[in-house]
Amino acid sequence: MVRERMSPARIAAGWAIGMFTGCAIPFGLQLIVSVPLAVATRTSKIGATVATFVTNPVSIFFIYPVQTWVGSRLIGSPLGWDYIKCDVMGRLAEASLLSREGWSVACDLGMKVLGGFFAGGLLLAALLTPPTYVIVRRIVVAHRERAVRRRPRNDIS
Repeated sequence: MVRERMSPARIAAGWAIGMFTGCAIPFGLQLIVSVPLAVATRTSKIGATVATFVTNPVSIFFIYPVQTWVGSRLIGSPLGWDYIKCDVMGRLAEASLLSREGWSVACDLGMKVLGGFFAGGLLLAALLTPPTYVIVRRIVVAHRERAVRRRPRNDIS
């Protein structure tokens, strides 16, 4: 992150793109969205890639149920926690979203579940994207300032 040859703002923007897509786009499709966005906006492709891993094969079993539960309340169609945890996550765990079977399972779950998932994902993205940008930018700026201070000066007197 700190060694990329871009402005701190562009590096941080790439990480923010990755965080947003990592929260708002279903696992398995995130890189298909985040990397082209980073290319189109000339921001950090590395950041756009790495930040999507906020959701990974381990974390999705914690993040997605909470995201769907919260999102279902946001859209006014509250789903029960047991239904989300057992039925929804159990069925999705058995099928990859990149397969035809995975998409049919997702569609069979209904608009309440999918609406809740996306509403919760957008909320999570809205909460995590701005701090990601600010924190990454500060880290890059601080690293570069330290590097400048450590550089030996060529004082000829």
